[in-house]
Amino acid sequence: MVRWLLIFVLLALPAWAQERVVNIYNWTDYIDPSVLDDFTKETGIKTRYDVFDSLETLEAKLLAGHSGYDIVLPSNEPSFSRLIRAGALATIDRAKVPNWKNLDPALMQRIESSDPGNRHGAIYLWGSIGLGINPDRIRALAPDAPMESWALLLDPVWAKRIAPCGITMMDSAIDVIPSVLHYLGLSQDSSSPADLEAVSKALMAIRPFIRDFASGGALEALATGQTCLALDYSGDVDQAGARAKEAAKGINVTYVPPKEGSEIGFDMLSIPSDAPHKDSALAFINFVLRPDIMARITDATRYPNAVPATRVLVRRELLDDPNVFPTDAVMQRFFTIGPSAQAADRARTRLWARFKAGN
Repeated sequence: MVRWLLIFVLLALPAWAQERVVNIYNWTDYIDPSVLDDFTKETGIKTRYDVFDSLETLEAKLLAGHSGYDIVLPSNEPSFSRLIRAGALATIDRAKVPNWKNLDPALMQRIESSDPGNRHGAIYLWGSIGLGINPDRIRALAPDAPMESWALLLDPVWAKRIAPCGITMMDSAIDVIPSVLHYLGLSQDSSSPADLEAVSKALMAIRPFIRDFASGGALEALATGQTCLALDYSGDVDQAGARAKEAAKGINVTYVPPKEGSEIGFDMLSIPSDAPHKDSALAFINFVLRPDIMARITDATRYPNAVPATRVLVRRELLDDPNVFPTDAVMQRFFTIGPSAQAADRARTRLWARFKAGN
């Protein structure tokens, strides 16, 4: 009788509850695919892997609920902290993640303002937001251009001169507006109408010179020479530079963390509150936090990680690249952003819509 009852219960369970699987929702071009294969080989847990290209997309899916994902990777601000406040992320059972001990305490402390006690996530990879440039093409148009400054993009005098070789703007209000505020000497967290109006004026002044907007960055456009200036993520630009070098077509791409300061962000391994396979998710986080695995992810993505033991495993060329592992002097110029209120988010969204439309 007990056996038949158990069989009935198992048959009645949804199919997803019986599977050994982990459903992952990550940024585009943000993992070594062989890591997924090796995870399945070692654990027997299958992976299903989807990608998103903006924080707006990720947030909308999670806040709607029942996404079906077990692992998601929001940036610490504003998405990670906002999802925590909304109750959309589960707390991490560290007893099931013994490799948590491999994380850099100093970097994890930077996340405390977003996640007090580091209860909801572990740092996956991190990087900054700055300028992806083709210095040869820019100098051909403007030999005296300020290559180390946000002015290269945000001063309409320079944007106009560079426009013929292509300017690409990241299509994300969340990522762009804090950088513009900082460049203008305002608080990167400001939501005051006067400050947002100043941002709007600065962006509208360069709007005629922007060729296109790229969701998830401008990696391909930079790598193929379709654009010579882009506001983008540090690792995406570094990947574009590597692809351009491999293609050997004379395209030179490099990343610039502007001298005025760049936003630094951390992407967090986290678990939705309604994740259907939480144990599989915890097993995946534990696997990824192994130094040998995380080193492979950094090698593939060209983004730094938060596991210090990978320093002896990561490719030497990346360790020596200050755009991948910034110097202490550059780290001091980085800034972080804080949580934002819904009213501020709505105001920024409206600003961004007007900017894209050019009116």
